[in-house]
Amino acid sequence: MIGRLFLITLFALLPFSGILSQTTYTRYDIPRMEKPAIAHFALKNNGLVDLTLSPNLGFEFRVARRYTVDIWGSYNPWTFPDNKKFKHVFVQPEVRYWLCESFIGHFFGFHPTYSYFNIGGTGPTRALKDKRYEGQLYGAGFSWGYQLYLSPRWNLEFNLGVGYLYIDYDRYQAPVCGLFEKSKDRHYLGITRAGISFVYIIK
Repeated sequence: MIGRLFLITLFALLPFSGILSQTTYTRYDIPRMEKPAIAHFALKNNGLVDLTLSPNLGFEFRVARRYTVDIWGSYNPWTFPDNKKFKHVFVQPEVRYWLCESFIGHFFGFHPTYSYFNIGGTGPTRALKDKRYEGQLYGAGFSWGYQLYLSPRWNLEFNLGVGYLYIDYDRYQAPVCGLFEKSKDRHYLGITRAGISFVYIIK
């Protein structure tokens, strides 16, 4: 009788043995299971910069399991009515260290920065609306970011960085036909990088 109860109990537990033996996957393993290979190259566009009507494009490539290099820049050649402008050439490469695997999850980065700008007649402050500024800036900073897996070809990236910029510029009295006022420079500490980017995985 005891032997018969033992056999019945054993057969009853057999369906659950497969469940107990299954491998538990982390959120980092799931994209790798769906992709044909680990990502090595990606193109990206920063949606926040698009709001300024500035075309921008980034190219990121993997150099090691947890390291990538991101080369990103934006360009704005437009002059709007009333001589409003946000003209610039902006270049900001970044070296990234990923906590688990490149192109998925959290990362920390270091980014040197350079820009030439000619802006005036527009902005959140009266100084930007009433004056025109032409010059250049350069510096560097550190950032944190996260890439969210969407599909085998698409990620969504969130990125925020802080650092130092040296800004050297000429100030003019008004956006339209304004006379030169003076040359100035400024040391800036604060946000140096921000983005919500759409990432397309090439390979």
